Amino acid sequence: MSKPITFVTGNAKKLEELVAILGPNFPRTIISKKVDLPELQGEINEIAIKKCKEAARQVNGPVLVEDTSLCFNSLKGLPGPYIKWFLEKLEPEGLHQLLTGWEDKSAQAICTFGYCETPDAEPQIFQGITEGTIVAPRGPRDFGWDPVFQPKGYEQTYAELPKTEKNKISHRYRALALLQEHFESKQ
Repeated sequence: MSKPITFVTGNAKKLEELVAILGPNFPRTIISKKVDLPELQGEINEIAIKKCKEAARQVNGPVLVEDTSLCFNSLKGLPGPYIKWFLEKLEPEGLHQLLTGWEDKSAQAICTFGYCETPDAEPQIFQGITEGTIVAPRGPRDFGWDPVFQPKGYEQTYAELPKTEKNKISHRYRALALLQEHFESKQ
């Protein structure tokens, strides 16, 4: 019997979304644990790899870490992996206002999962990207920057979409689909 995979998060909404997307047939048990990981700087994949190695060391077993980025094309990818801090200081209105002087409002929502089976294993990276546009905040404000991200081909923001619909198109869904493929190929 395989050990459960510890999803390192203190965010109940992320755990809820992850479990909903993976569904009941995922071959491993997922538990969550809040672990104090350093807030790293660098490129998206580099951050995910370092976070995963540190989480595996602290948990001493299989871990899954997530790093989410929101990259504004007109700002050459910023705020990117620093979106958490931008959102905390500026709130959704401020994120939208960052692009006031720019014609290009396009953005990429990027979700990067790092997975390690053991503290000595090299992390595996699974990344999903959803293209979209930054808009004035609309919808519930209970999940990060969802009110300002309108996925390409939709008239609603992530926040306005029913959760089941968002979970079929989101950056998190795309990354988890790759993770799921990985585990299914190992069976």
